[in-house]
Amino acid sequence: MRTYQVEPVILLGALVALVSAGALGVQAAPADLILTGGKIVTLAEAQPQVEALAIQGDRILAIGDQREIEKRWGGPETRIIDLKGRLTIPGFIEGHGHFLGLGDSLMILDLSGAANWSAVVRRVAEACAAAQPGVWIRGRGWHQDKWDETPQPAVEGLPVHRRLSELTPDNPVFLTHASGHASFVNARALERAGIDGATPNPPGGEILRDEDGAATGFLRESAQSLVRVAMGRSPGSKGTQDRRIRQAQLAARECLRHGVTSFHDAGSSFSDVDFLKKLAEEGRLPLRLWVMIRASYTELARRLEDSRLVGYADHRLTVRAIKLLLDGALGSRGAWLLEPYADAPDSVGLNLVSLESLRRIADLAARKDFQLCVHAIGDRANREALNVFEQTFLKYPRREDRRWRIEHAQHLHPDDIPRFGQLKIIASMQGVHCTSDGTWVPDRLGADRSRSGAYVWQDLSRSGALIVNGTDTPVERIDPIACFHASVTRRLSDGTLFYPEQRMGRMQALRSYTINAAQAAFEEDIKGSLEPGKLADIVVLSKDILTCPVKEIPKSKVDLTIIGGHIAFEREDPAGGSN
Repeated sequence: MRTYQVEPVILLGALVALVSAGALGVQAAPADLILTGGKIVTLAEAQPQVEALAIQGDRILAIGDQREIEKRWGGPETRIIDLKGRLTIPGFIEGHGHFLGLGDSLMILDLSGAANWSAVVRRVAEACAAAQPGVWIRGRGWHQDKWDETPQPAVEGLPVHRRLSELTPDNPVFLTHASGHASFVNARALERAGIDGATPNPPGGEILRDEDGAATGFLRESAQSLVRVAMGRSPGSKGTQDRRIRQAQLAARECLRHGVTSFHDAGSSFSDVDFLKKLAEEGRLPLRLWVMIRASYTELARRLEDSRLVGYADHRLTVRAIKLLLDGALGSRGAWLLEPYADAPDSVGLNLVSLESLRRIADLAARKDFQLCVHAIGDRANREALNVFEQTFLKYPRREDRRWRIEHAQHLHPDDIPRFGQLKIIASMQGVHCTSDGTWVPDRLGADRSRSGAYVWQDLSRSGALIVNGTDTPVERIDPIACFHASVTRRLSDGTLFYPEQRMGRMQALRSYTINAAQAAFEEDIKGSLEPGKLADIVVLSKDILTCPVKEIPKSKVDLTIIGGHIAFEREDPAGGSN
């Protein structure tokens, strides 16, 4: 077994040596970079707020008083940045997203701003008119519950493909739902996939049909794979190495300009991991990735041990977790519920992976000391995941600090909320999902279930659970400031507040995006707070999101993103003044 292991190190020895050198009158090496004159919120218990910070190499050298830092660590080659009072915080850690998926979303049609189905059809028709016949047209981001009108005709409030197919006769079309858990296709795509009235629903999926049994074009969960397979057979459709490189470049650029210095990638194949490893080795991974592997049990059993990477390539890549999808999304009615949907009384959603498969993978993760991260949105999926976690912990009691995670934990039964704290399960949630979805969540769950179990951040915190924040990009924009605002307000697009008693405090929200996310990845010793010896991953903001009026939070911009002591992004003409 080949394992690349770089243990998290706090440079205590180096700091002791520096202190000793000072006592002996020996001048220690000066800092490479000093940030001074700002409000530096460190999230360190000993010094929660300081005026200045010194960096040497890729590590934080010292924090403290402005004059002392400049006098003690300044040198002729030291670059000094005047923060001009701006808020400086640890780099944002995206707690759940899809790195290459983010890049891919920037290379296809963005349908997130479409006001209705007619607008979607127009955008796609324009793309087809500019494309060669036979070329697949892809888009993402539409959501029927955010349209200003219901399409006609409709099945379950969703369109049928007829109008789209009339305007796109020569090109197969594949349009992914905002959640990623459903897609809409045209007649040519259905034809390519061989889907007709006799095609059975695949396990864990559904081909939505009209009253005559004909496919409407909407494919729920695993039914999407029927078309993806056909798309993969098309000449030139397979992702080239150049395309993957472009995806990584675009994703990294978006992360850096939004202050994201580390990214929890929620489900990559072994092939993707091999690709990311190569980028890291070549110095072409400008931020830090912590990756969950998504694969079959057979493939996991064969490749898991050799895939383990911790702090690889200067802490650019860590692979020590497994991802599994137990259910779908609430928006597409694929979330697995204990009771039927309020707006679909004949459905409780979908179970995507059998509980036996979950148990086998949990057993494997426990034996190989990998974290297990289970996608669970509905209350039934969350309960079953907690049950399997508890059974596995009893079977393998050797290690208490496993830091297993439930990804999303969006809708919980009240009886299961205390179990997160009791079992030390991390709740990896997305603040912006609450405000993005809140206008229609009561339609799916009803008012009582929404109040008692939807996005219950404070109830989970009181249980002792660790809350991690993120955007689930490309489901939502990778914008930590927008997500921070959603977390502390729960304000919906119509101005109402979604059960505001569950709002996070501002420091609580900041911790969920920094030190909590580091802890969820076993990385709190090297990142998540600004302390001597930790990696110099830092963000400078144009506004103080911890104290400014709430309405001003979304106006804040990232002025500087620093990773490993190097400026990875600098905004032109920052609001706080020139650097």
